[in-house]
Amino acid sequence: MVLCSPPPIADEILYAAQLCGVREVFQVGGAQAIAAMAFGTDSVPRVAKIFGPGNAFVTEAKRQISQRLDGAAIDMPAGPSEVLVIADSGATPAFVASDLLSQAEHGPDSQVILLTPDAAMAQAVAVAVEQQLAQLPRAETARQALASSRLIVAKDLAECIAISNQYGPEHLIIQTRNARELVDSITSAGSVFLGDWSPESAGDYASGTNHVLPTYGYTATCSSLGLADFQKRMTVQELTPQGFMNLAATIETLATAEQLIAHKNAVTLRVAALKEQA
Repeated sequence: MVLCSPPPIADEILYAAQLCGVREVFQVGGAQAIAAMAFGTDSVPRVAKIFGPGNAFVTEAKRQISQRLDGAAIDMPAGPSEVLVIADSGATPAFVASDLLSQAEHGPDSQVILLTPDAAMAQAVAVAVEQQLAQLPRAETARQALASSRLIVAKDLAECIAISNQYGPEHLIIQTRNARELVDSITSAGSVFLGDWSPESAGDYASGTNHVLPTYGYTATCSSLGLADFQKRMTVQELTPQGFMNLAATIETLATAEQLIAHKNAVTLRVAALKEQA
C-alpha cells in the first residue's frame, strides 16, 4: 500500500499511515501523484488501484488512467466538494450557514446549495453566511466558491427532494422537522446527514462513515468508499457427475437459445461419456 501526499506531509497523516501499516509514503500530490502511482517511477511503485478525492485535475487524471489498458483502477470520481442542504422554516439559519461554509472553504471550485420552501429562511441563511464568512481564515477561498453556489426557494419540500435527487450531491444535509421521514425519498446522495445536530464535519472526522464520496452526480451510480473497494473476489465451482447431470439440460437449452453450439457441445459430450460409463 502506497500513500502520496503533498509536501510537507503533516505529522498527523504520517501517524495515521503508521497506524494503518502503510510503509511507503511519498511527498507528491495532484495529478502528478496519480500518474506516478498509475505508471510507476524510479521511486514510486506502480499500483493496481488508486483511492482518494482531489481537485478537478486529480479527478480528471484518475478518470484518464482508469480508461487506459496500462493504467490503474480507481475508486470513483471524487472531485471538488459539494454540499446541498434542505431546510424548512424550523431549521437554525446559523447552523445551515456553517454547513454551507464548511464545504465552501475547501476550494474555489466547491459548490454549496441551499434548498428551502421558505423564502425567509433563505434570506436568514444568506445573512448568517456573510456574518460567519467574515470570521474565516479562508474567507477569500470560500467567497470564490459561493460565487457559483445557489440559494434556491422551492414551492415545497417535495420539490426540494426532487431537485436534490436530480443533482445527486456528495453531501446532503436535511435540516427539517421530519428529517428522518424524508430519507426514504432520497435516491442519490453520497452521504446523508439528518437534523440540526448532524453537521457534515461529523462525517469527515468522527461519526464513522467514510468521507470519500462520489461527486459530479456520480452518486446515481456510485457509493461511498468502503472496505469492499480494497478487496476483489473470484468464484470457484466444482461439479460432481450427478450435479453436472442435474444442470446439463438447462445448460444445453440456454446455449442453444444463444446459438453458442460449442457451449452446448461441451455439455453434450460429457453427458454421452457419463451414459457410457453407466
